Amino acid sequence: QVQLEESGGGLVQAGGSLRLSCAASGLSFFSYALGWFRQAPGKEREFVGAVTWSGSRTSAESVKGRFTISRDNAKNTVYLQMNSLKAEDTAVYYCAADRGRTAVVSTRESDYDYWGQGTQVTVSS
Repeated sequence: QVQLEESGGGLVQAGGSLRLSCAASGLSFFSYALGWFRQAPGKEREFVGAVTWSGSRTSAESVKGRFTISRDNAKNTVYLQMNSLKAEDTAVYYCAADRGRTAVVSTRESDYDYWGQGTQVTVSS
């Protein structure tokens, strides 16, 4: 059974930092790209960033220069380091796994096979 478990969310002031973690189990980690999506109240879920086994990564324009996605293949864990947080970053953040994506990540929600339950990030202004 595939499980993706996010952690690290919380309340932070604008300009602050948080690091989200997503621990994966029940899958062959090397054959999946891992991504982060977010959903703000009243909005659709949107792509944040993703990384392949080999380290190829893409981030949304709205977070470039502020957020960094990385993965530790030995720990089956993907991270999202979020710096210079803004009120508009407030959302539920989801970890997702895309099977067979080994070269270039996908930004499309429909390409991801497994999802975590999400973790709330709230940025106060």
